[in-house]
Amino acid sequence: MATFLPGECDHTDIYKLMTGLVVPRPIGWIGSADAEGVPNLAPYSFFQCVATNPPVVLFSAGVNDGHEKDSLLNARTSGEFTCNLVTGATAEAMNQSAAELGRGQSEFDFAGLTPEPSEAISAPRVQEARASFECRVQQIIELGNPPVTHAVVFGEVVRIHVDDSILDGTRIDFAGLDAIGRLAGNAYVTTRDRFEISRPG
Repeated sequence: MATFLPGECDHTDIYKLMTGLVVPRPIGWIGSADAEGVPNLAPYSFFQCVATNPPVVLFSAGVNDGHEKDSLLNARTSGEFTCNLVTGATAEAMNQSAAELGRGQSEFDFAGLTPEPSEAISAPRVQEARASFECRVQQIIELGNPPVTHAVVFGEVVRIHVDDSILDGTRIDFAGLDAIGRLAGNAYVTTRDRFEISRPG
C-alpha cells in the first residue's frame, strides 16, 4: 500500500488523490448575484449537507493567489446563495456553466438556463433544476496555505423547492430525481444503480 505525506507532495498530486478517492461527490450548483444583480452560476463538487436543525449546506471554493471565484465573492458580499441539484437532464448545462467567463457575464445565459427568482433571497435558482435550496450565509471558514486556499461557505437553508413529480410527502423518488455525482477529471456517475442494506436493530 502506497503512503503519501501531504506536506511532502505537490498540491496537484494531493488534489488528484483527494478527488479520486472521495467519490462520488454530490454537485452543488451554486446560484448567486453580484452587486449589480447579474446572476452567476457554477458547479461545486466540494459540496455537502452538514446539519438539519436548522438545515445547513456547504460548498468549498478554491482561492488561487487570492483570486476569489464569483460564487464566493457574491456569497460573501450578499450573504446569500442558492444550491441547485444537478440531474442527468441538466448535466451538459452544468458542464457549460463551469466555463471561465469574465466578471459580470452570466453563466445562465452561456449555458442556456433560466434564472428563477427565489422567494426569501435575491440569489436566483435554476428553473430547470428538480430541487433547489435557498440559503443565507451562516459563516465562511478560510482553510489552507497560500497560494492555494479554500473558503468553506456554510449556508442556512431557508427554503427547499422540490419538483412535485419526485415527491411523496417528504420522501424523494431517487429514480425520478436522477441525480449525478462527480468522480474526478471528466468522470461523473449516476444514481441509477442502487442497493439496500437494513441497519442493525
